[in-house]
Amino acid sequence: MKNQTHRLTGLIAAPFTAMHPDGRLHLSAVEQQAARLLADGVAGAFICGSTGEGLSLSTPERQQLAERWRDVLKHTALQLVVHVGHNSLEEAKALAAHAQRLQADAVSLVAPSYYKPATIAELLDFCIPIARECAALPFYFYHIPPLTGVNLSMLEFLRQAESRIPNLAGIKFSSTDLMMLQECLAFEGGRFNILFGCDEMLLGALPLGVTGAVGSTYNYCAPLYHEIKSAFHAGQLDAARALQLKSVKLVQTLAAFGVLASGKAVMSLAGVDCGPVRPPLRNLTAEQRARLLHQVKALDLIAPAQVPSH
Repeated sequence: MKNQTHRLTGLIAAPFTAMHPDGRLHLSAVEQQAARLLADGVAGAFICGSTGEGLSLSTPERQQLAERWRDVLKHTALQLVVHVGHNSLEEAKALAAHAQRLQADAVSLVAPSYYKPATIAELLDFCIPIARECAALPFYFYHIPPLTGVNLSMLEFLRQAESRIPNLAGIKFSSTDLMMLQECLAFEGGRFNILFGCDEMLLGALPLGVTGAVGSTYNYCAPLYHEIKSAFHAGQLDAARALQLKSVKLVQTLAAFGVLASGKAVMSLAGVDCGPVRPPLRNLTAEQRARLLHQVKALDLIAPAQVPSH
C-alpha cells in the first residue's frame, strides 16, 4: 500500500468519550454519536485524541472504545482514525497493533509529552517502531504543540520521515502556524495529506489547499463548517468570513467555561449525553452548565437532535 496516496478529506469529527456519572466508559453512546455524524455529513471519526481524553484513559479502555467504534462504523461510510499516542512506547505499540487488528482506516500518534523529543531524530526514534506495528494502515503524525510542548518543524519531519516510515500518510496539524502548514501542504507537490485541526481558523486554511479537517465542534456543528467551505469555494468571501466568525464566537464561549467540559455539555443539544470529564479536568457546576447552554443556544448554530435517544 502506498500510504502517501491516502487521503482523508472533508470534516472529520474528534468525538468526545462518553462516560457514566461515575467515570466509566459509556460505550452505548457511540451509536448515537455516529448517527449524528452521519446525519451531518461528516466523513470520519478521529477517536481517543485530545477531545476524546485519550491520554486520560487506560490502554484497555482505549481498546474497548476503538472496538465499539469499529463495530458501529463497519457498515457506514464513516472512516475510523484511531489515535494511539502514549508516553510509553510499549503501550503505544500495543495500541497501534490493536488498531491494525481492528482494521481501522488510519492511525495517528501524538508526541510523548513528559520526556519530550528535542529533535526530529528523537521524535522519529519514537514514531518508527509504533508505525511498524500498524504497517498496513496509513499513519498520521499528530502535531499539537499547545498540549505536548513539542514544537518541531513539521516540514523537516516530513523530509526525514518519508523514507523511514513507509506508511506515513500525513500530519494532523493542530497548530496556528499557517506558514508551516502551507510548507507542509506544498512539500513534494502535495504528496502528503495534511489535516487541519483548528476549527475556529478553518477559513484561513482553505486557501492554502487544506481539503480535510479534524475538530471537536464538528461533532455537533458540522453544517456550519460545510457552509463555510461552500461559501469559500463559491467565491463568496464575505459570507464565508461571517460564518467563520460564528465559529470563533462559539469556540470563545466554550473556552470561557473550559473547552472539553463545555463540549461534552453542548453534546446534549445534539441529543447525546457524554457525561463528565476526568480529572484533572473540572466539570461544570449546574449554574455554569445552564449559562453555557443558554449562550450556545443564543448563537443558533446547533440543529436539534434528529437521532433517537436510547
